[in-house]
Amino acid sequence: MEVVERPTFESEVSKRIYEYVERHGTANRHIVQQTVSAPADEFERELDRLESRGYLDDDGGTLRVALDVGAVEEYETADTSFTIRPARQDDFEGLVAAIRQVTDEETYVVAESIAEQLLYEETVTRHNSVESRVFFVAVADDAIVGWTHLDLPQVSRVRETAKQTVGVVPEYRRSGIGGQLLRRGLDWAEANGFRKVYNSVPVTNAAALDFLGDHDWETEAIRRDHYTIDDEHVDEVMMAYTF
Repeated sequence: MEVVERPTFESEVSKRIYEYVERHGTANRHIVQQTVSAPADEFERELDRLESRGYLDDDGGTLRVALDVGAVEEYETADTSFTIRPARQDDFEGLVAAIRQVTDEETYVVAESIAEQLLYEETVTRHNSVESRVFFVAVADDAIVGWTHLDLPQVSRVRETAKQTVGVVPEYRRSGIGGQLLRRGLDWAEANGFRKVYNSVPVTNAAALDFLGDHDWETEAIRRDHYTIDDEHVDEVMMAYTF
């Protein structure tokens, strides 16, 4: 299923099955059946329909939302080798840890809020009629060392614009990982019909602003005194990449 496609359902049971799995990230099929309180034959019929439409995957009895967000890509640089791939639910703890490591070192308020949202919802990917988000992660030495995230609005008048964050833990910077993560997110957004991607950064985060500028992002707006950081009012720089 393409993330930009809004899920639609042919029955109330089908809707309840999908919403339970989407809300929890992954779910045991037997628990889902008990939760939706549907007869076994109806549950199996509606689950088969969700799978055939590309909405859910069944991996040995574990259900998860099926999203077509691309393949695994491997990279080799002079400094390290790393992989970039779509994030999975079992990446949850490593993903949150990577975001926290980045935001503990530098002020990246949007990424901080994403970490809090992940912890609150306890699921990596969301895709429903209200919100959608996808993550790609960079993996090196068997650990998540970076991420890029796309927040995809479902309101029709802004469905061609997305918000992106990107970050790499300090010890793996300056090895090309950040640039590849940024490009992976942009390539996915362009392929799925988005015309513009935004990233909002405090003006005090000069490294992030320089990084985005070096990758052809442009300053589109400045919100004065938007943040309060160390008891000081700080501007937010809204940067954009237009396809």
